[in-house]
Amino acid sequence: MLKRSFNDKRGVTPVLSSLLLTVVAVAVMAIATTATYVITSNLHDAMGERLIIEDVWFDSTTTNVYLRNTGKVPIQITAVYVNHEPFPQISELEIGQHRWLNISKSCAPGLYYLDVVSARGTHVADYYRAP
Repeated sequence: MLKRSFNDKRGVTPVLSSLLLTVVAVAVMAIATTATYVITSNLHDAMGERLIIEDVWFDSTTTNVYLRNTGKVPIQITAVYVNHEPFPQISELEIGQHRWLNISKSCAPGLYYLDVVSARGTHVADYYRAP
């Protein structure tokens, strides 16, 4: 009778399938947790970027933009758009630093859309009126 109970294999399949399902579920959750960590750490850096346009001056030959980094990470300015016209800029702003950006764009009196873009994709944009 004891030998017959060891030869009965009907209970092995449900146990193995439950064990395999548990291993697969743990592996999927480990991958999901890792992906979430990678995504949120990148968002944390992007959310740490805080850039403020403090002042804009329009001259006959240039447009001057005064920027301040109030965030938790250094910011690299890659482009400035005036009325959606790109003006490539390479400028670094350390934490707490401020500076003027000079754009070779003459502006007649009127309303201008100014957009400053960082390397991480942060956009600071608004409308400014040239006198």
